[in-house]
Amino acid sequence: MLSVNQLSKSFGGQDVFNGITFRLNPGDRVGLIGKNGAGKTTLMRMIAGQENGDGGTIAIDKDISIGFLKQDVDFEDGRTVMEETCLAFMELLALEKKIEEINTKLAERTDYDSEGYNRLIHDLSDCNERFEVAGGYTYKGEAERVLKGLGFEATDFDMPTNTFSGGWRMRVEIAKLLLQENDILLLDEPTNHLDLHSIIWLEQFLAQFGGAVLLVSHDQMFLDRVTNRTIEISLGQIYDYKKSYSEFLVLREEIREQQRKTKKNQDREIQQAERLINRFRAKSSKAAMAQSLMKKLDKMERIEVDEVDQQVMNVKFPQAERSGKVVAELNGLTKRYDDKIVLEDVALRVEREQKIAFVGRNGEGKTTLAKILVGELAYEGELDLGHKVEVGYFAQDQADHLDPTKTVLQSMIAAATEHSRTKVRDILGSFLFGSEEVDKYIRVLSGGERNRLALARMLLQPFNVLVMDEPTNHLDIASKNVLKKALKDFEGTLIIVSHDREFMQGLTDRVYEFRDRTIKEYLGDIDYYLEEREAESFRDIEKKEKQAKRITEKKAGSSTYQDQKRLKSLKNKLNSIEKKIASLESEIATMDHDLQLKYEEISVDPSFFDRYQEMKLRLENLMTDWEIVTQDVEKSRKNPSV
Repeated sequence: MLSVNQLSKSFGGQDVFNGITFRLNPGDRVGLIGKNGAGKTTLMRMIAGQENGDGGTIAIDKDISIGFLKQDVDFEDGRTVMEETCLAFMELLALEKKIEEINTKLAERTDYDSEGYNRLIHDLSDCNERFEVAGGYTYKGEAERVLKGLGFEATDFDMPTNTFSGGWRMRVEIAKLLLQENDILLLDEPTNHLDLHSIIWLEQFLAQFGGAVLLVSHDQMFLDRVTNRTIEISLGQIYDYKKSYSEFLVLREEIREQQRKTKKNQDREIQQAERLINRFRAKSSKAAMAQSLMKKLDKMERIEVDEVDQQVMNVKFPQAERSGKVVAELNGLTKRYDDKIVLEDVALRVEREQKIAFVGRNGEGKTTLAKILVGELAYEGELDLGHKVEVGYFAQDQADHLDPTKTVLQSMIAAATEHSRTKVRDILGSFLFGSEEVDKYIRVLSGGERNRLALARMLLQPFNVLVMDEPTNHLDIASKNVLKKALKDFEGTLIIVSHDREFMQGLTDRVYEFRDRTIKEYLGDIDYYLEEREAESFRDIEKKEKQAKRITEKKAGSSTYQDQKRLKSLKNKLNSIEKKIASLESEIATMDHDLQLKYEEISVDPSFFDRYQEMKLRLENLMTDWEIVTQDVEKSRKNPSV
């Protein structure tokens, strides 16, 4: 399908990767891994044709289509969720528009026997046939199925995309990509803005996908469930094995251990040969033997142990003066968006040095409460912040708020105080932004690098309460471990929103579960919470809730079987009436046409007008029947037992 051969890329004279080669085949689901800045996104952009390399080639088989999910999306204002999603069907939309234009022209013309009129009829028939073959009557249903799988409700379909957060807009972009039926999917951090329900749905979709998938993700469980091959970019080289992520890590370590043992034996052999050379070269009788040993050493292929990039960022959150014992107290707190209530009559108390996890499905109010606590959202009820509370906040889309026209250094200086300005370069260095990287513009940084910069800016201001909403998005696994250690060492109050169980383990001492507009407290860490919910992971909870929902729906369906049967009967009756109406309207239109062209002949035949009037009367009666049955259908939907 796709071949990469001796591909090279550098920035500012520094190699990102050099001479890498691999091939993608149908059925390959490849996890592309590596540290932030290793070149994963760059490689994807090059495969998608959005960036050029410095050497090598990318060959793509004929008629192969590629879909690329970028980390950033930019929608045109004014489109609804459904309209934006249906842009995946550009060919169908063009056909639909052409059919509409032809129908408009036909309605305006009266030259029914002309060549032009017949040509329009032929074009309409051709377009309708192509439209049907291409799935024109089912594409909106497919769009609805994918949108619901990604967490949207039917009520969201007609909402403008600009009323949704960046995470939800990313879901629309994922839906478009999955509906395009590409041969190769390039997915850059597809799970960053998805809740567990949507991640599970995406896993199942990709498992059934027949083409090739190349994906970047720092979600270890997602990689293990989806991929059957791993390519690691490290220090400009790639390591390619037909293993899932966890299996790859074990195999890579086994290979390195074998390399270390083999190198140790070779080093011993080389040292022994060098000792003999030094002993024999001074003796004329042994000089030939020394020369032979020297040639043998020159020809020997030296064994190298695969290098591992050990660089990690260094994080230590600055501590403000100790706060009072009560950090925040909520009583009767309610939050609604228009008519939708997200949180209702919430009462809770946050005390100094507590470590709290917010968990629950997307849309249950976790981010909403986080924003209320830091003063970004209005609310009903009471919220009192304690004495000397200084809040630091990392938003879910924190990195998106960085100014793309600034360099890394300029962005840090803009956020610094007079006291912290002298520490800017040291902080950037601890976040792996060296002397050259600080002059990079933010617009060219990868998602992981932008997240690191957003975290670095937090170190410019001291605080004693830290609220973090999905801070691990875009961070590589090594960086996530460093961040986790820094949060463990933080001596203030921590409130964290995350779906990442591995990251949350051992990090908090209580869990607040958001569900059905309320909050339930569990006095323990994330493992205690999962034990109480009788689940091994957040995913198990999602699956149990889905199973319970299906059982409820099945019970509801069985109790209304007669209602469903009645509704189906009404729909069949309505369909029959509509067909009769269409047939009568067609016959009347033909008679109208005859009346215009052959008035004198028709006036001689009085039976013509009798039939004409009879058809008009039948049409009128059918229209009355249609209205009655339509009302019955609506009543049956709204009040099934009526």
